[in-house]
Amino acid sequence: MDFAIHRENETAVVTTNVERLNAANAPDLKAEILVLNKKNVNNIVINMAATKYCDSSGLSAILVANRLCKDTNGQFVLCGLQDNVRKLIEIAQLDRVLTITDGEKEALQAIQ
Repeated sequence: MDFAIHRENETAVVTTNVERLNAANAPDLKAEILVLNKKNVNNIVINMAATKYCDSSGLSAILVANRLCKDTNGQFVLCGLQDNVRKLIEIAQLDRVLTITDGEKEALQAIQ
């Protein structure tokens, strides 16, 4: 499975178990996020510690998650970014829009 989901109280933690988040698997991530949204999960953490590369499709999935959380008065946090992914997010200036933490523990604390 490319993505693992577990619940921490009212928050869903989605862990990407892929080295590359790209057009081949980003639609699956979007689908998982949409299912969570339909289940009234408003707080989502995406842990990308295993992901070394992300393209525009991956960024799109991340932005969908951020928008859905904001639209439902929830919170979205991205964590565990490796250097290449962090640089891409900074180049796209998405670090100004997204809440980003180093690890999952900090992400869950940011939502509390």
